[in-house]
Amino acid sequence: MTNAKWVAGAFVAATAWGSVAAAQETLTMWYHGAGNEGEAKVLNQIITDFNGSQADWKVELQSFPQAAYNDSVVAGALAGNLPDILDVDGPVMPNWAWAGYMQPLTIDESKIANFLPGPKGMWDGKLYSIGLWDAAVSLVTRQSILDELKLRTPTLAEPWTLEEFNGAMEAAKASGKFEYALDLGTAWTGEWYPYAFSPLLQSFGGDLVDRSTYKTAEGALNGEAAMAFGNWWQSLFTNGYAQATQDGADRDSGFGAGKYAFSWNGNWAALGALKAFDDTVFLPAPNFGAGAKIGAASWQFGVSAKSAHPDGASKFIEFALQDKYLADFANTTGLIPATATAAAMTENYKEGGPLAVYYSMTEANALVRPVTPGYVVQAKVFEKALADIANGADVAATLDAATDEINADIEKNGGYGH
Repeated sequence: MTNAKWVAGAFVAATAWGSVAAAQETLTMWYHGAGNEGEAKVLNQIITDFNGSQADWKVELQSFPQAAYNDSVVAGALAGNLPDILDVDGPVMPNWAWAGYMQPLTIDESKIANFLPGPKGMWDGKLYSIGLWDAAVSLVTRQSILDELKLRTPTLAEPWTLEEFNGAMEAAKASGKFEYALDLGTAWTGEWYPYAFSPLLQSFGGDLVDRSTYKTAEGALNGEAAMAFGNWWQSLFTNGYAQATQDGADRDSGFGAGKYAFSWNGNWAALGALKAFDDTVFLPAPNFGAGAKIGAASWQFGVSAKSAHPDGASKFIEFALQDKYLADFANTTGLIPATATAAAMTENYKEGGPLAVYYSMTEANALVRPVTPGYVVQAKVFEKALADIANGADVAATLDAATDEINADIEKNGGYGH
């Protein structure tokens, strides 16, 4: 080839590549994980892979600190300045969909047929968001503690009953070896309360709201089952089993330091517990009468209602659903991959892996928080009620007041579309 022909050919190729690059429409994306290097690394890799896999779309990421993220989205919606792709906490999604911040996804739903239920963000019969992972809570302890206290090791098939759970707390206290029998994580506030503790209410048979209509909390949050839960919850503190007010350092390292016999904590903290004690075990949630329950649904991806490119945004989300990315997130963050096939690709969640039990717990016991736009208010009301009861407030009066507050909010918002 002559130099002239080579130059001409290179010019044509460069021009063609420049045209392809120029043809890529930009898709903006907001994400809640600013400062989380592990999550950022995986997400940026997905974006890089997607941008390089086709010539139509280019995703550009803007990350926010988690504490400020929801407020930023609300402010962006009011200003008409939302991105194409939104990151959304699963239980918050129905509120954003109802408020007009989001639109249904147009992905191939056969690609999520084998997903765990929690990562699927449904509202009004439509899929609005999808997550690449889920999270689960277990009762963390050591096998040596169970043996020393002569306690039965519960299983998914036969979890502890209320009587057995209370007996375990009393045995741990009576041993005199621990500052408290149970670390509930009361140092954490906000979403931890409804995520970690409302399943305990639901195991008693109560709930934040009546899920048959979502139009009232009457009977769900202040009925007989809820009152039994409230009295039991208060007893954890009056009996000295747990702390109503906890230091953050104790939540982070108290179990590893031997201050607690048991810890109610998430799978994201499981590897740290295993590192502290090689005989750490992760026990399923107790069955307090209406079945063992744990929370479900974590952060998910969706498309904003104002996106000019919902087809491109949905294509990116569909691209991100590949098992290799689900496994990458699980390996990096410790969270539960959304499919069994992705779990099999990980060190921790594959069969026989140290955290495989959490995948089984999620399959067996996970329950999403109430799927209603009113959840964002219900969560805050529930948190305050539980904190007040833990600090000695009258159980019946507190739950009645919480019920009235939730009902007033539902009425104020016209039933939230239910």
